[in-house]
Amino acid sequence: MNAGAIAEALNVPAPSLSFHLKELTHAGLIEGHSQGRNVIYRANYENMQALIDFLLENCCAAEKCGSASNVVET
Repeated sequence: MNAGAIAEALNVPAPSLSFHLKELTHAGLIEGHSQGRNVIYRANYENMQALIDFLLENCCAAEKCGSASNVVET
């Protein structure tokens, strides 16, 4: 999707979205490709899966994620 369509779908101001798209691109979680005067963004699923795998392995190693002991009552 182009940035305008993403901003409209998410109801996010264009400057805020631009910042987040830049950071996600820099992190390798999305890719932007020029198509005429527009940039079309798409998810980089391989890198997203690698991030999820890392988080599951390193953040949940001591306890199961979502276990009753990890739930904070409000």
